[in-house]
Amino acid sequence: MPDESEKQLHIAPTVVDMFCGAGGLARGFERAGFRVTAGTDHDPDAMATFAANFPNAHAITGDLRKPKVRAQLVDVARGADVVVGGPPCQAFSQVRNHSRLIDDPRNSLYREFVRVVDRLRPRIFVMENVQGMAQMGVKEQVMQDLSLRGRYRVSAKVLDAADFGVPQTRKRLIFIGVHRDLGVEPPLVGGSGASVALALMADSVAKRGYRLGLRNDAVAEELLDRLRDPSDLGITSVEQAIGDLQFLEAGNKIDSVAVSTLVSPGSAYQRVVRNIDTLENLSVPRMNPDTTMRLHGIPPGGNYRDLPEELLARYLTGQKWGPSTGSDNLARKHYSAYRRLHPDLWAWTLNTKADAVYHFSRPRALSVREFCRLQSFDDAFVVRTDSRRGEIPGRLPNGSTHSKYRQIGNAVPVLLAQQIAARLLEVLGAPKGVAV
Repeated sequence: MPDESEKQLHIAPTVVDMFCGAGGLARGFERAGFRVTAGTDHDPDAMATFAANFPNAHAITGDLRKPKVRAQLVDVARGADVVVGGPPCQAFSQVRNHSRLIDDPRNSLYREFVRVVDRLRPRIFVMENVQGMAQMGVKEQVMQDLSLRGRYRVSAKVLDAADFGVPQTRKRLIFIGVHRDLGVEPPLVGGSGASVALALMADSVAKRGYRLGLRNDAVAEELLDRLRDPSDLGITSVEQAIGDLQFLEAGNKIDSVAVSTLVSPGSAYQRVVRNIDTLENLSVPRMNPDTTMRLHGIPPGGNYRDLPEELLARYLTGQKWGPSTGSDNLARKHYSAYRRLHPDLWAWTLNTKADAVYHFSRPRALSVREFCRLQSFDDAFVVRTDSRRGEIPGRLPNGSTHSKYRQIGNAVPVLLAQQIAARLLEVLGAPKGVAV
């Protein structure tokens, strides 16, 4: 007789992740109760991470524009309940010249997503993309493409991850398509609203630094109280997410530690993500002396615009590093440089580089594990690269360390994906004609 876990394996709805990268969407759906059956991406390093974290799923590495790769995905994904993915979509200019988004050669991967959905006919699909696609004309085109000649009811909404308990602001345009045979509309997905109610403001009392402020009325007061509450998982600050990892130092090469050696969790968030005995991906990049000096001159929540005059010189210690700006001082290109996190609010949107943000209390960049925490990956999620060395098909340049930051920086926040998935579970279980 099958045990309870085997029964659950058979009845759990299935999901396939296209353009999966490290697997942020897949992780969120898995944590909501879905069974991940397949993922595909052209980047072999990202697929190494996907394979390590989803050992029971098919990990397909390759370019979906190639018939052999596409056929392999369709074969293993046939019968999937849900298809998800974030296809790169590079061209928005077609709105001005009246051509269609799906016909632009630069959007061939988007076209593949639509094609595969058309082949698989899942009960539901989710496509995420940059919020810029929401500009007039483009969103409507995509909704029409994704409706697949009326087979799917499609909705589109920009969601901010910070409204879903992610300790980072990250706006993504989410398309949800529900097959008409289900007889229901796409579900509404809503968050706390904290991202538009709370913000950092210059501290007029201290005359230097930043404090939390309210953008509107009593609702914001309630949200501020929730943010300050370490037991509230619905709104999470940077310190609540990574405060237990402050012991890490610049240049740290010890990539793993026993969780038992960490300080006690300082928040509900830390307790939830600590679901493993050994914590990995803890190495931290070395720090340039000039950068260290500047970080000491920037308050939490600030950036290079907060530097005093004596720290604005292009080179402070005489060591020449990085591209020249053609000036003796920092240039406009440094507008978002040297950004220090604020412990009491969520992080800025991470990008693919280790210096996207700096720690709020230590003069250092973040570890890949801290990137993971800010993207709401649990600690059991490990970041890997393909063990083969050198150039291999699909591998991006700049080495394994940069690849790990890029993989997580490009990911869909897990908690955002998880809450979308939870709403889809309601749809899959809803009787026909019932609004959800």
